[in-house]
Amino acid sequence: MGSREERHNRNHRDLVPLAALISRELKNEKMEKPMVRYGSAAQSKKGEDYFLIKTDCERVAGNPSTSFSVFGVFDGHNGSAAAIFSRDHLLNYVLDAIPNDLGRDEWLHALPRALVSGFVKTDKEFQSKGKTSGTTATFVIIDGWTVTVASVGDSRCILDSAQGGGISILTVDHRLEENEEERKRVKEGGGEVGKLKFEGTEVGPLRCWPGGLCLSRSIGDMDVGELIVPIPFVKQVKLSSKGGRLIIASDGIWDSLSSEAAANSCRGVPAELSAMVVVKEALRLCGLKDDTTCVVVDIIPPDNTVQEPSTPPKKFNKLKALFFCAQSSRSANKLSKRLPSMSIVEELFEEGSAMLAERLGKDESNGQTTGIFVCAVCQADLAPNEGISVHAGSIFSTSSKPWEGPFLCRECRNKKDAMEGKRPSGVKVAPASFF
Repeated sequence: MGSREERHNRNHRDLVPLAALISRELKNEKMEKPMVRYGSAAQSKKGEDYFLIKTDCERVAGNPSTSFSVFGVFDGHNGSAAAIFSRDHLLNYVLDAIPNDLGRDEWLHALPRALVSGFVKTDKEFQSKGKTSGTTATFVIIDGWTVTVASVGDSRCILDSAQGGGISILTVDHRLEENEEERKRVKEGGGEVGKLKFEGTEVGPLRCWPGGLCLSRSIGDMDVGELIVPIPFVKQVKLSSKGGRLIIASDGIWDSLSSEAAANSCRGVPAELSAMVVVKEALRLCGLKDDTTCVVVDIIPPDNTVQEPSTPPKKFNKLKALFFCAQSSRSANKLSKRLPSMSIVEELFEEGSAMLAERLGKDESNGQTTGIFVCAVCQADLAPNEGISVHAGSIFSTSSKPWEGPFLCRECRNKKDAMEGKRPSGVKVAPASFF
């Protein structure tokens, strides 16, 4: 065993300087960070679909080890202005809502709330321009093995887990026809839900009146009232080191293909080509009926630059093609949204409430340390006597107090009340009428 002095000297020889440990950790983190490969494809019918791909983002400017990637699909309606504005501004508004001094884990923890703030601010800023266009938004942030998805509307993001882990839908479709909870929310807020009538016969999907939009959540749409809210469904998951594939697409894909069919159509194909394969399959089955946009993202281990091949997808016959065109939209919401086993995907966060107070939560320290209050939505500086608590007048929780943060400026508070049906939105629209 040796003398105490010998053991002491041997232990000291085994010690590693702190700087070397930190350097080793950084190297390990870089080695373990997955590779991200991607591809995109689109076919235009109306010219209202747009997408975003940005792989050079950094949590700390100038530090490549803090890099993350962003992908988004925006399906516009009543013009392309809202989709373009969201593509160009949404990311910055989300990042503005995250403090600058957070570590990675804290940053990821703050991200779901920041996404809510960013979506609402994007909606507020776009509506201030007086344009009546609207858009869906499916927004994906990838940091290491952690994937955070926020969505409004009926564009969708699915996860095809590696090595047979199964398919998970990471978004919720906000179509009134298929979402009973959203129909209930709109009606309780004072809106009407019904179909168009033509010569006494109901036609088309369920719509919200006034306005006649078939979606219950979107960005923009100032002409349909505030019950069509921009508050996103948010889901955050952590993949295993085996990785997985994301398919992000507008409803031009999902009206033609089920989630399983989309995943099967490109399985074993590199990400760079997969989006084109998915778009071609959707067009082959149902033709070009709408703008059709797809982004495919592979999150793969750094030592596995080529995705493992799998059994090529079987060809659909004409009978199956007709079946998928008629059934894919309805079957999507019948799919189990439960994630695969914890060894493959770990669910970190999920929330879909349309109530802003619930989504922003409580922040008792807001403003207490700096003396400066900030609007939780638009990030405007507020004097201590200007901020209005997001919980003021709230009826959903007896534990919330009006003096607790987060706080809103008066404009954002008015928008919150309108979204919850507590006051008229101020939007002048024609009375609802069915033909």
